[in-house]
Amino acid sequence: MRVRPDAPLARRSTRPSHARLRHPNMAPDFRQEFIRFTISQNVLRFGEFKTKAGRLSPYFFDAGLFYDGAALRQLAQFYAKAIAAAGIGFDMLFGPAYKGIPLVAAVSIALADAGRNVRYSFNRKEAKDHGEGGSVIGAPLSGRVLIVDDVISAGTSVRESVNLIRASNAVPCGVAIALDRMERGSGTLSAAQEVRASYNIPVISIATLDDLMEYLKADPRHAQHHAAVGRYREQYGVTAHA
Repeated sequence: MRVRPDAPLARRSTRPSHARLRHPNMAPDFRQEFIRFTISQNVLRFGEFKTKAGRLSPYFFDAGLFYDGAALRQLAQFYAKAIAAAGIGFDMLFGPAYKGIPLVAAVSIALADAGRNVRYSFNRKEAKDHGEGGSVIGAPLSGRVLIVDDVISAGTSVRESVNLIRASNAVPCGVAIALDRMERGSGTLSAAQEVRASYNIPVISIATLDDLMEYLKADPRHAQHHAAVGRYREQYGVTAHA
């Protein structure tokens, strides 16, 4: 049975906030549903795109194009499913500025709809010296903190988030992202793998390049994209996703 992106994840329960969330009706193909969803929203596009590293990529993923309420709601539900599937223990969420801000708020709502009500916070780029002051808005950082962002590129956002969380005597316990490109950085590891190696925390993704390749292979209409992405992966990909 497939889980629709807009379907409620589970009934609200009275489980304590420190409990791990697992969805009892988790379908194994929610990652394929996510790929289909991103293509339908024109968030995942195919062609020739220049990356920050100067590479010519045959696909481009821009989470900033989830810019209406219905799309953001479905995206957050996919995050909630991925987090539930990972079975990671966490106490609150943190969204790094700027893309992480709407994501963390939406994901917290999706988790609450699934029966897990957790606190969240986010940061501003520059500390405020009046009003509430500081750089963190929302719940005080405490306990195990799961970082929510769109993708990991250079890892700068994760590094800043980890430092901010640790400075508050809280514990970064993982990073949840939408898509793991499984692409090498300047070394032999992908950005997600570098985060794991540097901070000893897991990286949860709704989907990976493996999932994209599987989706393209199953749909004859995307045969040429499957070939192009496959060639790109051979040149820049890592041997296993993080």
